[in-house]
Amino acid sequence: MKKPLLTLTALAGLSLGVAAPASAASTHTVQSGDTLYRIAVNNNVSVNDIKQANGLNSNMIYPNQVLKLAKSEAKASSASKTYTVKAGDTLYRIATNNGVSVNQLMTWNGLKSDLIFPGQQFSVKGANAASVANSAPAAKPKASTSAPVTKQSTSTTQTQAPASGKTMTVEATAYTPYCAGCSGITATGIDVRSNPNQKVIAVDPSVIPLGSKVWVEGYGEAIAGDTGGAIKGNKIDILMPTQEQALNFGRKSITIKVLN
Repeated sequence: MKKPLLTLTALAGLSLGVAAPASAASTHTVQSGDTLYRIAVNNNVSVNDIKQANGLNSNMIYPNQVLKLAKSEAKASSASKTYTVKAGDTLYRIATNNGVSVNQLMTWNGLKSDLIFPGQQFSVKGANAASVANSAPAAKPKASTSAPVTKQSTSTTQTQAPASGKTMTVEATAYTPYCAGCSGITATGIDVRSNPNQKVIAVDPSVIPLGSKVWVEGYGEAIAGDTGGAIKGNKIDILMPTQEQALNFGRKSITIKVLN
């Protein structure tokens, strides 16, 4: 019923202190609790700058690791920067990878919701940002063949992580109430076929207790209400209303917060 996953990244909790903007030649020694995002923001560089300068292929870092904080020449010399949305993107991921907050990204681009589309262009550096992302791209995708990257929502829980909760990085896939071998009834007795739009995830109960409320990046607040043979360790499976949405979601590394 569930798909095998590969764990790629780990995201730590709170960082220590606030550093002054770093020069191109400076370094940072990783402290317990540091994350690439916080180090990037505190040193006026992007997450991608740090990863490129240090040859990192994931967001995993270790205490006492010495990181170069050099800005790439192309970014340092540019007054503004844009990003083109790809399938599977969320505002949270775009903001994190560019060392800014979701609120900044939405403000700079005149966004009123977290609904974004593949091919849309965002300003991801605030100095000269233009409001280019509040509407769909010129070549608007057909409703029958292309779904929005994220769902329409008036709630900030879709894009912004809650202030409290246990933060984890997990590998996620998606499933539907009508997947092969699925009964439509979850491990905790939820009838997902009666309401396929409800927010439910399958978890490893030894990692996330069944019944927990969990904030999921790009999905919102969900109930840990199901299990699966392949869902072991830091892996989850996300309920989607349709097979098309489940296939479009694919497999990705995302951030979650266990709220209780």
